Amino acid sequence: MSKGAPINAVAAQRWSSRLTFVLAAAGAAVGLGNLWRFPFVAADNGGGAFVVIYLLAVAGIGFPIMLAELAIGRHGRSNAELSIARVIGEAGANKAWRIIGALSIFIPFIGIGYYSVVAGWVVDYLLSFIASGGFGYDNPAQYQQRFDDLMASPARLLGLHFLFMLAVTYVVSFNIRSGIERVAKIMMPALFILLIGLVLYGFLEGDFQKGAQFLLAPDFSKLTGESVLAAVGQAFFSLAVGIGALMTFGAYLDEKANLPLAAAQICIADTAVAILAGLAIFPIVFSFGLETAGGEGLVFVALPTAFDQMTGGYFVGSAFFILLFFAAFTTGIATLEPVVSWLEGRGLTRRKGAVLAGFAAWLVGAAAALSFNDWAGVYLLSFLPGWETRTIFSILDYSISNLLLPINGLLIALFVGWALPRSLIGADLARSKHLIALWRFFLRIIAPIAILAILILG
Repeated sequence: MSKGAPINAVAAQRWSSRLTFVLAAAGAAVGLGNLWRFPFVAADNGGGAFVVIYLLAVAGIGFPIMLAELAIGRHGRSNAELSIARVIGEAGANKAWRIIGALSIFIPFIGIGYYSVVAGWVVDYLLSFIASGGFGYDNPAQYQQRFDDLMASPARLLGLHFLFMLAVTYVVSFNIRSGIERVAKIMMPALFILLIGLVLYGFLEGDFQKGAQFLLAPDFSKLTGESVLAAVGQAFFSLAVGIGALMTFGAYLDEKANLPLAAAQICIADTAVAILAGLAIFPIVFSFGLETAGGEGLVFVALPTAFDQMTGGYFVGSAFFILLFFAAFTTGIATLEPVVSWLEGRGLTRRKGAVLAGFAAWLVGAAAALSFNDWAGVYLLSFLPGWETRTIFSILDYSISNLLLPINGLLIALFVGWALPRSLIGADLARSKHLIALWRFFLRIIAPIAILAILILG
């Protein structure tokens, strides 16, 4: 079989252009964590000093592994499982490396299941805020109560989770150009426009100087070993490496596409969103004296409180929740795609594969949603030390984010760095032997050490 030849119907699909691929891949990377986690992790760990470490980690860990995933996908021209199998066969590598393909299907399947539960919260707040003209509560405690009421309602959580998964399934049921690409071309530019608009609003109406200083002013006294580890972990998790989406997207790339350039553009877009999110949020946070802790408390309690008080708050709040939805949705469709692509490789039509994958993921998410109310006291792994009080949602989130994702990233780095000959996919990436050698050095040494540090110390 010649290099680059399709090995099944999946490989017949192609992105219409490199730009659309970059938009779709950036959509996979840009998620809710960029908007509500990165700014506060950065600010609490040295601000600009943390950002410098984060950027070094993106370049030295995230970028090399992302490039490896894209290269495997384009060379294999199929879903993650078959692409890995093809590369293993051509390299004569140990078949045990096929675990990468299995993880690259399992991780996104479980991931979209519980991720869509949180995305359902965004849908609820978006629709409610726009329809009601802002929440307009009199007492700040009412905003917390509203969120608590949402968590306590199984019917609302399951219904919202269903709506989000239905929309994701519908988009992925089409081919790449008619589904994911069409959505990415609309939502990703709109996401950046909305985000820049919110930054401008913060500059004009919020305490922009204090917010920017809080996020970007370097405080090296806070830069401890723990904060360095946090920066490395944030860089790894925010780039969508290890979830199978980039490997699958790589299979749809044209042979002439410049993979290093595309990977660099994805990394830049993802990092830009994270930093712009901080510059949009912190001026509002400081202007209204809100808590500077990140997470769902910020997004669903603190900021809605501010939106109802500020000038033009209805439009700002609506833009913010639309932004959150776009980030959640583009990540959602990219996460379901590897599973549907795998089912296509098993002989199902794309539409049937999307429905099957979407429904199965909804069932996983349903269990996660119920862990906030009816099943709040169900601790499936209570017999394990340290897992005694983890709910179903917590188990899924921790297992994917803290264990399987870094493990799969580690395996990809070791597989491409050590098990594959330089000539197999290296020639596709750069003409310079020195650049290929540098890339392989980071895959062989730097990335594995950093990921092991995340797993062991984190």
